[in-house]
Amino acid sequence: MNPLRSLIFAIAGNDTIRHFVSTVPGSRSLGGRFVAGETGTEAVATVQRLADEGLCSTLDRLDVPGDRASAERAVQEYLRVLDAVHAEGISECVEVGVALAAVGGAFDEKLALDNLWRICAAAEQCATEVTLDVGLAVMAELRRTWPAAGAVLRASDPGVEAQAAALAVSGSRVRLTTGAASHQADLAYVRCVNILLAGDGHPIFATADRRLLEIIAERALWHGRKQGEYEFQLPNGVRSDEQLALAQDGETVRVHVPFGGHL
Repeated sequence: MNPLRSLIFAIAGNDTIRHFVSTVPGSRSLGGRFVAGETGTEAVATVQRLADEGLCSTLDRLDVPGDRASAERAVQEYLRVLDAVHAEGISECVEVGVALAAVGGAFDEKLALDNLWRICAAAEQCATEVTLDVGLAVMAELRRTWPAAGAVLRASDPGVEAQAAALAVSGSRVRLTTGAASHQADLAYVRCVNILLAGDGHPIFATADRRLLEIIAERALWHGRKQGEYEFQLPNGVRSDEQLALAQDGETVRVHVPFGGHL
């Protein structure tokens, strides 16, 4: 797979995105089409433009901090972004996505959990949402206080269908990604699409694959889901015309907007 295609899949939900953009020579310039700058200010300008076009967004910081100081800088960046989104009046259509590793989980899980707690509290104050890329046990613990926090599932993970069924309950926001790209992951993705649409939760289908986009639309209709009861999520800078066309047809479209530089 060539570097550009790898980056597109990464931004669509593959776990390698942070490592790729942070470590591969030339990848930051390669990612310029997809990454909304190195600062939260640049990222908020991007999501403001998308909101003006009728598109929702997820802001997701790329970096993986290696010590407490850099983890704190990452948290402060998230807090500034949330304040800015609120100040711009776009909280209803812009959420933040946070991975455990992005706030210290690579070296101190307790610190990372405390940091996630802080970000969830700030998001609540700013009247927006958070989607947390954490394990299901951690997710269950955080949802005791933050029940609206979104969960992330990867179709390539073992047992993902059982996880989807457990999360497909009323009030549960679930972002489904392909994870490691493969034919088997695509098949599991479709099975999870059906599970999530048959449930009572609010699924967010993250994919840049046109075949999967078509299947999602067909299955949503089959399951009797109304527009707005589920979302499409596509990477920033990928199929932009299709994003707009879906939104103009009444679908909720959320653009995944990564940002960040070296901490």
